Amino acid sequence: MKIIGIEGMTPQQISKEIDDGAKFVLYTYCISVIILTFRRSSDVYFIKPGENSVVKGLQWTLLTFLLGWWGIPWGPVYSIHALSTNLSGGKNVTDKIKASLDIHELTN
Repeated sequence: MKIIGIEGMTPQQISKEIDDGAKFVLYTYCISVIILTFRRSSDVYFIKPGENSVVKGLQWTLLTFLLGWWGIPWGPVYSIHALSTNLSGGKNVTDKIKASLDIHELTN
């Protein structure tokens, strides 16, 4: 899994940013082709304090808005869910990522 936004940061710097209000989020998107609908998640994004998580996910929101609706019956259902998630700032996965970073630090 790729985490976008932590390039060049140490685990200590990441931890400090999280303590200051940063978070890890992922966005969902949906693509439909007639009767087939694909629902996927983006890479994880590191959102620093003061950054707008809705803006970071606009590419996934736009992709779903343009290509998600067309599959019957799940296209509209998955599209509404993805748009709702993305427009609320994405799915916060900070606790899961932070736990995996803690495990990674212990093994190194």
